[in-house]
Amino acid sequence: MSAPDLLSDAQVAEFHRNGVLVVPSFYDPESDILPIQHAVYRVIGQVMKRHSIPDARPAFSMEHFDDGYQSLIALDRSYGSEIYDAVKQIPAFVRLLADSRHEELFKALRPGSIPGIAGGGFGIRIDNPREDRFRAEWHQEYPSQLRSLDGLVFWSPLVHMTPELGPVQFCLGSHTGGAVPVLTRPESDKTGAYALRLKGETSLLERYRQAAPLTTPCDLVIIDFLTLHASGFNHSSRSRWSLQFRYFNFDNPTGLAHGWKGSYATGVDFRSIHPELCAD
Repeated sequence: MSAPDLLSDAQVAEFHRNGVLVVPSFYDPESDILPIQHAVYRVIGQVMKRHSIPDARPAFSMEHFDDGYQSLIALDRSYGSEIYDAVKQIPAFVRLLADSRHEELFKALRPGSIPGIAGGGFGIRIDNPREDRFRAEWHQEYPSQLRSLDGLVFWSPLVHMTPELGPVQFCLGSHTGGAVPVLTRPESDKTGAYALRLKGETSLLERYRQAAPLTTPCDLVIIDFLTLHASGFNHSSRSRWSLQFRYFNFDNPTGLAHGWKGSYATGVDFRSIHPELCAD
């Protein structure tokens, strides 16, 4: 599909105004999402098998594709880490990651760009109930990803978002403020990109209107790399599952200057690339 078939002029304008855009029912449930959910269900079963745990789950369904996950992490939290690493290797997920529609969307929102997929910048995120260590605080995507300053995140939930699940929060229009200096020394047990905090965070957040859209599977949320956003608190009894694909622009001057380097996920310390953005 070409870019005009994917986004209307009004949607493009909304994205440039807010730095975030929700595209309802972008993905096809049968061909795009169901194969991923089914594979997640099977991976959970394989982790049970690997650890000799009886699999007494009901048959697969789209609504409850993650059956058994909560009981596994209650038994041993490391089982959840195994699943987190395994599901990003699902072929149906990788096929969707490289879907040509994402490239067309990028070119529509970044005219004249040369899109690339950010290595180490894609996966299936799992936010567990009442678990704060890996919850993303208020941040911009660029410091934790690098690649190019004008990158985009393509984010889509695998579960129906509710207020209890802690939907992602966005500061509308905050991308227009440019890259925000960050504090890099952890003040908690968080490490790497999770430890970064915005300089002057409280006063910065007060400048913008916030939104936390309640999306459903097949919806697509497109996020500018410079839009301030944060993970909500998951107060439910279920994990919050979401797809995350990150694209960057090979023709961005900042990316060209540092060779499109990745950040923490690729073993690069953000401070060595942008010392001028490190407030401490």
